[in-house]
Amino acid sequence: MLLNECGFDFYTGVPCSVLGNIINYLSESDRFMYVPATRESEALGIAVGAYMGGKKPVVLMQNSGLGNSLAALTSLVLLYRFPILLVVSWRGYLGKDAPEHLLMGKYMLDFLKVMNVPTRVLSADVLEEQIVDSVRVLAEEKVPVALILRRGVVE
Repeated sequence: MLLNECGFDFYTGVPCSVLGNIINYLSESDRFMYVPATRESEALGIAVGAYMGGKKPVVLMQNSGLGNSLAALTSLVLLYRFPILLVVSWRGYLGKDAPEHLLMGKYMLDFLKVMNVPTRVLSADVLEEQIVDSVRVLAEEKVPVALILRRGVVE
């Protein structure tokens, strides 16, 4: 797993159908530490604790969870500059999905831009470069970075 090769050693998050295979893999493997969370703000708190304990954390969530995690993201992760990697599934991409995902799908990138969260929309052909660049930003700027995952890019 490329994230593991880049030093990420702690994973937490909230289930999502786009992230399901990844979460199942992390949960079933003895090589990775995955702590499930009930809400995205809880996952961010768990990741901050892991970071403070010397881990390099990744939070997995669907984009609707960004709205759920606004307080934790702004008043904890961004304020205190915790370099946490966010892997966010893009529900509602191109206006295709269940109705409850369409608005966040439409505005997610704008939302992240307003929050000044460096963001990469993952693409299979340059995936490794995007992750390596994100690791560099995490290390240099000490801010969270969002990797946006569309259905079918990573299985």
